[in-house]
Amino acid sequence: MGQREKRFFDVISFPFYLVLSLWVVHLLKLTFNLDLGAYGVIARESYGFKGIFTSPFVHGSLQHLISNSVPLFVLTTMIVVFYQRVAYQSIFLIYLLTGLSVWLFSRPNVSHIGASGVVYGLVSFVFWTGVFRRNIKSIMLAMIVTLLYSGYFMGVLPTQKGISWESHLFGALMGIIVAFWFKNETEKDEIESNSWDNDEETKFFLPRDTFEKTREQRINEQFSKDEDWTSNIS
Repeated sequence: MGQREKRFFDVISFPFYLVLSLWVVHLLKLTFNLDLGAYGVIARESYGFKGIFTSPFVHGSLQHLISNSVPLFVLTTMIVVFYQRVAYQSIFLIYLLTGLSVWLFSRPNVSHIGASGVVYGLVSFVFWTGVFRRNIKSIMLAMIVTLLYSGYFMGVLPTQKGISWESHLFGALMGIIVAFWFKNETEKDEIESNSWDNDEETKFFLPRDTFEKTREQRINEQFSKDEDWTSNIS
């Protein structure tokens, strides 16, 4: 295996194993007919506090699992690849803060399960990182996420019965907070792409004095330079 292939598999290993863990939990649930509702977030109940850590791994149905697995893999891969310096901290904070917010502020006597809150947090993080950092890479990623997941924005409204819109809402809010927290953490490729900002010679497309001299003055200057060059050679 070449270096490039090894690097590729190293990058996708975290997203792959993260999604795989969701599938393992669901397969165990189906195999042993387990009721994992108690592992969801149950607001402001001590026995529901563990759901902050366990609820993203529990899904009500296969369709629920599939609908979260694909965007979770895509978004975590995107963040790990393009925001390496803050990737794991950002994903962990979104995961933790979303669950904590749901436990503190969501409806009581409801078990909130599924990774959709984390997914909303990741979508929000990528989008708002583009807003806060405003470099070409982050803006392009924000545009891609908007095109892929623009329909998600309606999910923060309490319009669908049986859907934890609180998880969606708080996930999106935590994504904004985490994006703002890490907005000054510049990636290596962002430093390189913005290096021209500190280079006076490449910062401007035209000479600084383009509009300060007449055409005749420029011709005379060029003629003088040519004479100097000739005299130096001889």
